[in-house]
Amino acid sequence: MLSAKDRLIIALDVDTTEEALSLVEKLQDYVGVFKVGMQLYNSEGPEILKKIHSLGGKIFLDLKLHDIPNTVGQAASVLTRHGVFMYNVHTAGGSEMMKKARESADKVSGQNGSIRPLVIGVTVLTSINQSILENEMGVSRSVEEQVVSWARLAKESGLDGVVASPKEIRAIREACGEEFVIITPGVRPEWAAANDQKRVMTPREAIASGASYLVVGRPITAAADPVDAAKRIVSEMEEGLKC
Repeated sequence: MLSAKDRLIIALDVDTTEEALSLVEKLQDYVGVFKVGMQLYNSEGPEILKKIHSLGGKIFLDLKLHDIPNTVGQAASVLTRHGVFMYNVHTAGGSEMMKKARESADKVSGQNGSIRPLVIGVTVLTSINQSILENEMGVSRSVEEQVVSWARLAKESGLDGVVASPKEIRAIREACGEEFVIITPGVRPEWAAANDQKRVMTPREAIASGASYLVVGRPITAAADPVDAAKRIVSEMEEGLKC
């Protein structure tokens, strides 16, 4: 079973290589994975992946691919060649698109003899609540129903897991089984601000509910002492694993 430390993903939501590598150097002994999202990747490009890998960091490449199946398949091939630990696509892109992403990962990793990255589907973003889902997006289902529907589709399409808020973890587990990977943003310890996240839970609660990995950004990266903040969150996660 993965340790609490290995389950913690740090969001490197910064603009520059210098900021990102400073965080990696400080935190790599205290966390499991580093998330590179659109902000950092679009600022620094693929070189940032090489530099994080050179320091021994594992990478969750969070670009949320969402396009026609062929385009996503080609992009997934490129991301697989970058050697990342996992990357994601939008489940709203449909089954054919998700299958292409998985097929590309299988093909490229088979060709170069590398470990296939986990291919993860994004469900309903944690910044979206029921009111936004209904009134702005035109979806009449509840948030949980929509998340579970997309999670089932992701599993049927060959994806390894999904990104979902902690509020939907138990429902996804029931629908998709214990081996399905659930990556959970929207995690805020009681001592940190919620910021723009709507559907949140503490690290202890999220792990106890069945999350595979937790994504944490500002409570650690914006802390006066990021290492201490990371240790505190890992300690809370360890409490959750005991439940």
